[in-house]
Amino acid sequence: MTHINPFRTKAALIGVFAAAVAGLSLTAAGPSLPTAKPEEVGLSSQRLTRIGDMMQRHIAAGEIAGGVTLVARRGRIAHFEAHGTMDLETKRPMQKDSVFRIASMTKVVTGVATLMMLEEGKLRITDPVSKFIPEFGNLTVAVAQPRQGPPQTNGEEPAAPSFYRVPTEREVTVRDLLTHTSGLASGPMSNSSVREVARQPGDTLADYIPRLGRTALEFQPGSRWAYSPQAGFDALGRIVEVVSGMPFDQFLRQRLFGPLGMTDVSFYATEALEPRLVTAYQLTPNGIRTNPNPNSMSSRVYFMGSGGLVTTAEEYLKFGQMLLNGGELNGARILSPRTVEQMASVHVSDTLPGRPVGEGYGLSVRVLNHAVANGSRLSDGAFGWSGAYGTHFWVDPKEEIVAILMIQTPVREMRPEFENAVMQAVID
Repeated sequence: MTHINPFRTKAALIGVFAAAVAGLSLTAAGPSLPTAKPEEVGLSSQRLTRIGDMMQRHIAAGEIAGGVTLVARRGRIAHFEAHGTMDLETKRPMQKDSVFRIASMTKVVTGVATLMMLEEGKLRITDPVSKFIPEFGNLTVAVAQPRQGPPQTNGEEPAAPSFYRVPTEREVTVRDLLTHTSGLASGPMSNSSVREVARQPGDTLADYIPRLGRTALEFQPGSRWAYSPQAGFDALGRIVEVVSGMPFDQFLRQRLFGPLGMTDVSFYATEALEPRLVTAYQLTPNGIRTNPNPNSMSSRVYFMGSGGLVTTAEEYLKFGQMLLNGGELNGARILSPRTVEQMASVHVSDTLPGRPVGEGYGLSVRVLNHAVANGSRLSDGAFGWSGAYGTHFWVDPKEEIVAILMIQTPVREMRPEFENAVMQAVID
């Protein structure tokens, strides 16, 4: 793992934004990163235009309506562009401060919140989850049974998977949740059992998360890697609530977003954010179509640690730059450099079933541990994550880069294309 050095040249901007108002979306913008000509930070102006070319190709192909791309190096913004439109029907031009649903990029925020509590001695990543949510002491593991009856024919609803339950060999830990090795809601059997305790309208994390203790895990904890899209990181949000004594949204506002000056961020589109919210689309064989339920992750009472946040590219940059700086931005210390280094270290090797070659997993982030074997253009030690609506970001400590792609159509191939467009512009 490449050692993460706190960023060498700190931004000249000063001041820490104090959060003193109710609600997650604050009222005045905090300091942003300064800008630089690309060559001043070792990037090629000419080569950076290939980012826009890539975006325009996908717009012309009818795969996305538009998006925002942002690249910062050595603590300064060298590329920041809006492309296309916010909405195909109105043709409203995309703006740099447009608001996007970042979905699972929320998980990295939740990971940082969890590690803040670790630093305060309120939890250890080796702690069993039942220490904070007692109901998790009753978890069992699903074991598949052979399918009974005639084969399924076309048009029939898929039958619920048949399984029986066995005890867990050990309890699920905080680390298991952070690394997607818990088995909680991580496959067809566990998802089937989760449906039996389905979240209800009006549920809070405190209402819903304990019910997950009645579900069956997909596999024995730690035996493999399998993505837990919602339950795992929602449970982490609840743990933060328990140990901090604060609702999760308030904790983030007061302890993380406020100090970083992140003002345009919320678990739902507030009155201030809604006019700038980009329309979400789905890619179909007949082109993109408006997503029929674009705000399914948004709530004013259930604050999803797994995927609920909406924000702008520039706001999320502050979060990413804090990580690149070793846990600090503009005088606000969120984590220690040692903790960020541990966060971005390989906790789950690419040899564990479920992980791709050359890509391990850290504490809430993917970590490139062998970029060449992975086919990635990023440096070894680069880390980050993506979102279901198409958003993508990474931090590259070796090259001192934070890069963010904000779109609202899930087009997976755009992730490596954006990475390539950024990294081929590095000339120094």
